[in-house]
Amino acid sequence: MKDHFEKDESSPLIICLAPTGMVPTRERTPHVPLQPNEIVRDVIEAARLGITMVHLHARDEHGHPTYRKEVFAQIIEGIRESFPDLIINVSCSGRNFKTLEQRADVLNLDGDLRPDMASLTVSSLNFSRQASVNEPQMVLALAQRMLERGIVPEFEIFDLGMANYARYLVEKLGLKAPIYANIMLGNIASAQADLLSIAAISHALPAGTLWGLGGIGNAQISVTALAAAMAPAVRVGLEDNLWLDRSRSQLTTNLDMVERLHQLATLSNRTVMKPADLRARLRLPGRRG
Repeated sequence: MKDHFEKDESSPLIICLAPTGMVPTRERTPHVPLQPNEIVRDVIEAARLGITMVHLHARDEHGHPTYRKEVFAQIIEGIRESFPDLIINVSCSGRNFKTLEQRADVLNLDGDLRPDMASLTVSSLNFSRQASVNEPQMVLALAQRMLERGIVPEFEIFDLGMANYARYLVEKLGLKAPIYANIMLGNIASAQADLLSIAAISHALPAGTLWGLGGIGNAQISVTALAAAMAPAVRVGLEDNLWLDRSRSQLTTNLDMVERLHQLATLSNRTVMKPADLRARLRLPGRRG
């Protein structure tokens, strides 16, 4: 039976920062970065402490989600001026944008602005107040666009069925291991943050998958602790959770979350994987400042 857990639990931990997302507003927290310079600031602060990857969403001048590649370009340029090797993973979300051209617009960036990875949610799902619609033809078309552009898909997995569909896509597209997947837990209509769900989903992923865990809302605290102890990767950031504690008495920041992850990794005798090392594993081209 294939082993989806790391054989060496002291192996370096992949940290992915998701600083913004599509939902947090300034009314809910003063700490969420919305404009390109704010997002760049938070990412650079986290990169100085130590992260491997950043998962980017863009907002327009009013703070509303946008798909426009020109806004993503400002963010990517600002990050790469300081940390050119940091792996940049952009969102192709279907929560707000419905057409292929909208969702794939960011994939058209060229040269130093081209992202390394892009999110691929492999099926439709409901969030607490909104649906994310990902029809089969849309998922396949996005994946093909990514591969045509030399961009590595990040499979976003919210339940067991999505893990099975990821296996189908890997076979259909002829993708070679390692595949990168992010297992998101705690959404009301998806898999919850329990050990049985993690075991079932991680086992169902394609062989050779490099997988991470992310927790939504209060689930983020327990999920990040578990991931720091034994998962290959972890996602953290204000996209998924605004609070430092389960009682929701203290708002958190992106840097607070990354600092706590470093503490948890240290307790588990783990370092943070350098971007260059993950680039080598995913066969991404190196970048030099």
